[in-house]
Amino acid sequence: MVMSNKVTDLGTIIAAARQATGTKKLPPVELWEPDYCGDIGMKIARNGQWYYAGSPIGRHKLVELFATILRHDADGEYYLVTPAEKIRVEVEDAPFIAVHIGIEGEGTAQKLHFVTNVGDHVEAGPSHPLRFEIDPETDEPSPYVHVRARLEAKLGRAVFYELVEYGSEHEGFFGVWSDGSFFPMMPADRLG
Repeated sequence: MVMSNKVTDLGTIIAAARQATGTKKLPPVELWEPDYCGDIGMKIARNGQWYYAGSPIGRHKLVELFATILRHDADGEYYLVTPAEKIRVEVEDAPFIAVHIGIEGEGTAQKLHFVTNVGDHVEAGPSHPLRFEIDPETDEPSPYVHVRARLEAKLGRAVFYELVEYGSEHEGFFGVWSDGSFFPMMPADRLG
């Protein structure tokens, strides 16, 4: 079988992704080092909507499939990766959106569980930290949770508002506890 260094169409990527994800487990994209095949117009918008050639991808199962072969490389770029191909994906912010939060326990013993728009389940903690970027001009926070490898989910607005309800002050910061770790959002003295 001859491998092409050029992607001819989206169907090629779909077939390769289906073959690579033959089980429910995530494929080992971090182990694959195929040649770079170019940019075919894949994009993930700030709101989590996936696009191909300027058109939204409406089939959610297809988006979930692509999400399993998404990789964020050390060069700062995102790629769809199969054993034979590597295609660049433009990502406006984070590749995933946290659309649901579940909370068990309380105080320092609480655990925060997130579900992403592509079906990932993540418990915030040392292995899946939360981080908060504050816009210096507007003081508006952008909250993220680590999902896997170098991939993050931005917390949806409703999820973030619910998260804030479970926040507390600790060592001069306002933040949240999960799985024994404290994740500071901002200095406590900046709370209005």
